[in-house]
Amino acid sequence: MDVSVWAWAAVIGGLLVVLAVDLWIVDRGEPREFSIRQAGFWVGFYVGLAVLFGVGVLAVSGVDKAGEFFAGYLTEYSLSVDNLFVFYIIMGRFAVPKIYQHKVLLVGVLLALVMRGVFIVVGAAALERFGWLFYVFGAFLLYTAVNMLRGQDEEEFKENLLLRSVRRLFPTTDGFVGSKVTARVNGRRMVTPMLIVMVAIGTTDLLFALDSIPAIFGLTKDAFIVFTANAFALMGLRQLYFLLGGLLQRLVYISYGLSFILGFIGVKLILEALHTSGVSWAPEVPIWVSLSVIGVTMVVTTVASLIKARRDKRAGDATAPAKVPQG
Repeated sequence: MDVSVWAWAAVIGGLLVVLAVDLWIVDRGEPREFSIRQAGFWVGFYVGLAVLFGVGVLAVSGVDKAGEFFAGYLTEYSLSVDNLFVFYIIMGRFAVPKIYQHKVLLVGVLLALVMRGVFIVVGAAALERFGWLFYVFGAFLLYTAVNMLRGQDEEEFKENLLLRSVRRLFPTTDGFVGSKVTARVNGRRMVTPMLIVMVAIGTTDLLFALDSIPAIFGLTKDAFIVFTANAFALMGLRQLYFLLGGLLQRLVYISYGLSFILGFIGVKLILEALHTSGVSWAPEVPIWVSLSVIGVTMVVTTVASLIKARRDKRAGDATAPAKVPQG
């Protein structure tokens, strides 16, 4: 997809404007908790933006590129659900008040978007120059899929080098100072836990990008599609955090679905690399097949998880001791 510098600038500028409006809405007035109703509205808003963008790609570049965008967007959005589990751990560990959690996620995701952008540019240039990297990406996705299937991909929050450096280099206040990232204490400028949490969210997401970026490059080699699919998935992630809430604990089969998707894309990457190398028996997987596999897998695993959660709840209610009437 031949995209001009002006098109890149327009898309990035538009995304920044939307994020700035989002941040302004969050910051205006007194801090308050993000309600389920608000979360539902904003999830629908960002999904709608992604759909409109995909329709625009369809009108400008045709069905194949639009299919690549939607497949990439669904993949990134699905894999981002895994991020939410760790985000909950981070929020709990730092005891972030609920009224400030949306701002933390917004700034943290903005940091993640910048770092993913750099990652995507470097990855696209490397793949264009070194074709053998497709085999490496494919093998890595298969390895990740097996580990996830075996339960070894359960992410736990561990402070990374950047976060430890921030803690070591900057004096930190004992507690939150409203939503401020810095505060003056006894005449000394200090950072607050708010900044630490934002860095934790942003840098932890970059670790997840080690899985998701190779996955989307298995669906499209177009850096513009890769970046925009990531951007729209990340922008809608914050509201999904509040909308799902405790539902995440009920999605018991989601890791199996994500494992299957990563494995499928890993195999697709290797087959396409072989096909490009001239191996006659290696098929080229059409984008509509990828889109169908991703969509069906996520629907099946989500529905199966909710059915199991409902059955477990009924079984628990049935075995619970009956209440003895008082008096």
